[in-house]
Order: sequence, then structure tokens, then C-alpha cells
Amino acid sequence: MKFDLDQDQRDFAASIDAALGAADVPAAVRAWAHGNSEPGRQVWGRLAELGVTALAVPDEFDGIGAHPVDLVLAIEALGRWCVPGPVVESIAVAPVLLSGAPDAGERLAALAAGELIATAALPPHTPRALDAEVADLVLLAENGKAAAAQAGTRHASVDPSRGVFDVTATGQSWDADTARAYEVGALATAAQLIGAGQAMLDTAVDYAKQRTQFGRVIGGYQAIKHKLADVHIALELARPLVYGAAISLSDSAAGPLSADTARDVSAAKVAASDAALLAAHSALQTHGAIGFTSECDLSLWLLRVQALRPAWGDATAHRRRVLEAI
Repeated sequence: MKFDLDQDQRDFAASIDAALGAADVPAAVRAWAHGNSEPGRQVWGRLAELGVTALAVPDEFDGIGAHPVDLVLAIEALGRWCVPGPVVESIAVAPVLLSGAPDAGERLAALAAGELIATAALPPHTPRALDAEVADLVLLAENGKAAAAQAGTRHASVDPSRGVFDVTATGQSWDADTARAYEVGALATAAQLIGAGQAMLDTAVDYAKQRTQFGRVIGGYQAIKHKLADVHIALELARPLVYGAAISLSDSAAGPLSADTARDVSAAKVAASDAALLAAHSALQTHGAIGFTSECDLSLWLLRVQALRPAWGDATAHRRRVLEAI
């Protein structure tokens, strides 16, 4: 399959980059980690103005009803800028789970407008809900049913800006396509990982062009060049798998998910996780110990990648699905 983004998609991604580049996202991430969600909500407000929060919402509910490729393209950009909050859960998963809810119209319209931030837990692979104390709506979904829920015990994450919570259903459940919600969540997480990996690569390249050692910039050494080139290759090989899985999801939109779709999503998640991990290792080695200090923005992506890799199914679970499919 030959696949490339069209100019409209490239322009959309560029508009997200421009909006987030004008915001101080690292400061919002640090504030979110310390319990202050207001700067982060301002970032989400910018996303709503661009239509990012409306991408997965059907047009009959004031959404865009965009193609899954457009969705993962946007979430990749959010991963690149390390946007705080339940990005995958609110923008990608909640629209799927809410489609059959009694108050679907009201909830989906609020999601599209950016007035509502949602999160979700989908046991067994996603047993806890991200940022449930910040989200305006918490969902618990399992075995074809979904219901509103409330946050319980908070559990620490390797990324202090990502709190995960036990949740308990509080209302009447409704029929929901939990299988599709899981695939969308796993694929969107893969897109976030690709974005984070690209951000760390770009940061490492910029640093290697400036940092001097033994009288020359470290980017002039072959050991650094080859290490960062390997990251570039890994990301470029993983990214088409993410787009291909998005196309596979779109092709199965009118009916039940196929085994091929599950295989494609899992392959994308594994490749994106491995590429992002390689990017994290290489960026940290390029920066040295300073890269992991809290004052260095690189540390935000390092921690985010470690938290995202097991999110929405770890590598073992997704590798098993690929193996079973072949």
C-alpha cells in the first residue's frame, strides 16, 4: 500500500504545531503534575478552537467525524508537544463509548466543543482511568457495556503528570462498542508515542549541534550520528504502521472488527513503543545526565514514554495478538 498525507492534512498538523508552539506546554505539564490543571485546560482550549476535540465526534453532534488517519495525525502532534491530560481517552475513546448513551447528544456536543474532558477505564488491559480527578466525565466500560463512574484510589505513575485511578460505576449502563473503543485507544496511544519519539529526536539533534566536547560539537562524532539515525529509521518505519492501522479501522467502521484490524493496531502499538523507547534512550545518552533532571524539558518526554508504553495494552499483549493473527 502506498500512503502519504495530502496537503490539507499537512496543513492541519502544522496548525496544531503552531498553536502548541505558542503555548508554554512544558509549564502546563509541570503545573498539571502539581495539581494545577488550569494551564493545561487553556492548552485544551486552543485544541478545541482548532477542532481537535471534535475530530472523532460524529457531525450530527456538532463534531467533524474525521477519518481515523486525521485523528492519529492530530494525536501524534499532541504527543510531540507532550500535552497533559487524558488525550487518548477524551479525544479518541470517549466518542466511541458515548455513542449509545442516553444523553449521547449532549455529551458528544460538549466533547466536540472542548467544554468536557472525559476519561475512561476499559478492563482488563486498561483497568484504571487516567486523570479521573481532573476529568469532567469518567467512564467505565467492559464487555459491551459502558457507564458513568467516579474516581476512587489514586495510584502513582512513573510520569507525575499522569495520575491513574480506580473507578466505580455510578449509573445505569448502556450498550457500547467496547472492542472498537479499545482498538482506538491502543492506536491513539501509538500515535502519541510516535509524536513523543519525534520530539525527543528533534531535541537530541538540536542539542548535538550545540554541545561541544574536546573542541568540537558532539553531533560531529559518528557514534552520535549513527545513534540518532537509527532513531529516525525506527520512527519512519513505525509511523506508516500507525497510519495503516487507522485505515484498517476505517475500513471496518460499518461492521464488526476483523482479526486483521486487531493485528494492524497491535503491530502499530509495538513498533511505536519500541521506536519511542529507542528515542528516549538515545536522547538521554546524547544529553547526558542533565537530560533526566526536572529542569530539562526532555525529562517530560522521557517519563511520558515510559508511562505510555504499557498503556492500552503492553508490548507482550500486543505481540501475542500479532502472533495469533499470523
